[in-house]
Amino acid sequence: MTSSQPLAVGLIGTGRMSSFHAETLARRLPGVRLAALADPAPGAARRLGDRLGCSTAHTDVAELLADPRIDAVVIATPARTHADLVEAAARAGKAVYCEKPMATTLADADRAIAAAGKAGVPLQVGFNRRYDTAFRAAHDKITAGGIGTPQLLRSLPRDPGLADPSRIPPWTIFLETLIHDFDTLRHLNPGAEPVEVFAMADALVRPDFKDRGLLDTAVVTIRFGNGALATAEAGFQAVYGYDVRGEVFGSNGMLTMGDIRRTHLTAYGPDGITADCTSYDQDLFQEAYVAELADFTDSVRTGRTPYVTGQGARAALTIALAAVRSVTSGGPVRIADLDDH
Repeated sequence: MTSSQPLAVGLIGTGRMSSFHAETLARRLPGVRLAALADPAPGAARRLGDRLGCSTAHTDVAELLADPRIDAVVIATPARTHADLVEAAARAGKAVYCEKPMATTLADADRAIAAAGKAGVPLQVGFNRRYDTAFRAAHDKITAGGIGTPQLLRSLPRDPGLADPSRIPPWTIFLETLIHDFDTLRHLNPGAEPVEVFAMADALVRPDFKDRGLLDTAVVTIRFGNGALATAEAGFQAVYGYDVRGEVFGSNGMLTMGDIRRTHLTAYGPDGITADCTSYDQDLFQEAYVAELADFTDSVRTGRTPYVTGQGARAALTIALAAVRSVTSGGPVRIADLDDH
């Protein structure tokens, strides 16, 4: 690739998030080209490619990875496949962007990180909240000492609805939902690492699926090495919309992030005060989703380290796995005692 050539990116996966990323690569990033798509489902890659003007579609991911014209790959497939695909892409010499979680065990995370390191390729993981304007500004203000020493932190996602609980793998609430918040809490407490985790979870939205392993409501407390205490909570059904917020209380002030309102319009009428709310993650975080891929493609061009690295993703996974163990054991789990290998 020369500086005058567009960066050729291959996308693995054609689901909901994959389709958004595909549109970003095809239409939203100057100097970037959606060069190929791959999905094992017959016709899936071809249909998405036809819609976006990408003529190269595969059902065999290996064919995409073997293409010497591809500079980088974006992986947006089911979580259980991520580590193997990161390793395969790195071995093929491709820069790698992987949706969260990068892996579901620490051993797999280490394997993925090692593969990227050995190949000398960038590895970025999709923690989009770091690219949200408010969350990024909060991090910068905290780093600059703007609220003193962080003491209490809070992060929460509440999804707008639980559609089909039978399709949700066990421990999803920690490994795929709250893992965003675990990364966020680390990001908003710069330089500190978690030392202890205690979690509680239950099936309160769909209790009839609890015996099948569903957990749809959870609260996690985290103690950090600098003394700060944090909570992360999640619920799979907020009837009012998609709700993502954060808060950091420090020795010299407080910061809050997140606003569920679709606009700043508030209506005052005979039925009270109302405001339209966001109900879709790709609406609430559209700019952040684009910004993270812009960061990835820029890091490929320049050789700099991405803002969200494989090691950062491993750290968030460690908290998630500690939460799983805490729910299983019924007690707190020290991070130092966590050994998933």
